Amino acid sequence: METPDIDAIKAYLLELQDRICAGLEEEDGAGRFREDSWQREGGGGGRSRVLEGGAVIEKGGVNFSHVHGDGLPPSATAQRPELAGRRYQALGVSLVIHPRNPYVPTSHANVRFFVAEKDGAEPVWWFGGGFDLTPYYGFVEDAQHWHRVAHEACADFGEDVYPRYKQWCDDYFFLKHRNEPRGVGGLFFDDLNEGGFARCFAFMKSVGDHYLPAYRPIVARRKDMPWGEREKDFQCYRRGRYVEFNLVYDRGTIFGLQTGGRTEAILMSLPPEVKWRYDWQPGPGTPEAELYEVFLKPRDWLSSSSE
Repeated sequence: METPDIDAIKAYLLELQDRICAGLEEEDGAGRFREDSWQREGGGGGRSRVLEGGAVIEKGGVNFSHVHGDGLPPSATAQRPELAGRRYQALGVSLVIHPRNPYVPTSHANVRFFVAEKDGAEPVWWFGGGFDLTPYYGFVEDAQHWHRVAHEACADFGEDVYPRYKQWCDDYFFLKHRNEPRGVGGLFFDDLNEGGFARCFAFMKSVGDHYLPAYRPIVARRKDMPWGEREKDFQCYRRGRYVEFNLVYDRGTIFGLQTGGRTEAILMSLPPEVKWRYDWQPGPGTPEAELYEVFLKPRDWLSSSSE
C-alpha cells in the first residue's frame, strides 16, 4: 500500500492558496488579502487570508490549515468508529468568496486530506473536497460554464466521475429544513482512496486547479453590472441560507469547532451582511422568483436542454 506523502500534499496546498489569492486579487483590482498565521494549541496551525472591502469582493477568505492530534472528535468517528483512538492529521485549503455585486455569485471551494494512524496498523487515509456556486440572480451561461469546467476537472479520471460527484454535490449542499438546494452545485467528493494515493492526489489537484478557471470568467462577466437597493436586499436575504447551511450541516465547520480549531478561521465563511425575514416569498414573474423556479432545482447543466 502506498504511503501518503504529507509533505507533497502540504506543498501543493500552500502553492494553491498563493495562486488562488493572486488570481482573485487580480480580478478584484483593488483589494488585497491580509495574512494571519496561527498555531493550534492541540497541534498544528494554519495560514488564514482574508480580503474585506474590495472593489469586487465584499468579503473573502482563503484558508490553509494543517492540524494534528491524538484523538478524533465525534464528527469524525460517528460514521467510522474504527478510527477512535487513532492519531490524525488533516490538511486542506478552504475558501468562500462573497461578492459585493449581487449579480456575481458566491463561490466555495475546498480540497483536503485526512489520515488516521495507529502503531502496528495500516494508516487510514482519504481525500475530499469540491467546489460549488451560489448565485443570487441566475444566468444559464454562468451555470453551464461552471459545470463545464467541473466536468473538465474530472475528465481524465473516468466518465462516471463528474455525474457521480455532481449528484453528491446536489445532495450535500441541500438545506433539508428549507427543502431547497444552496445553489447550482458543482462537485463534492469525500472518503476518496480508491486507486491508490498517487491517483487520488492527482484528482484532488485537478479539482483545486480548476476552481479559478471556473469562477473568474463569471466574476469578470458580472462584476460591472449595475445594481441597486432591491438587488442588495435580496442578496442579503439569500445569504441567510448560506449561514444556515454552514452552521447546521457543513462537515468542515463542525469538524473544526469540535477539534478546537481557530474560530475566526472556521467562521470566515460567513458573509459580512445578512438578513432574515419571516415567511418571505418573491413576487411572481420577478428575477428573484426565477432563482427559485429555474436555478434552485438540480438539473443537467451540460445538456442543451438547459438553454
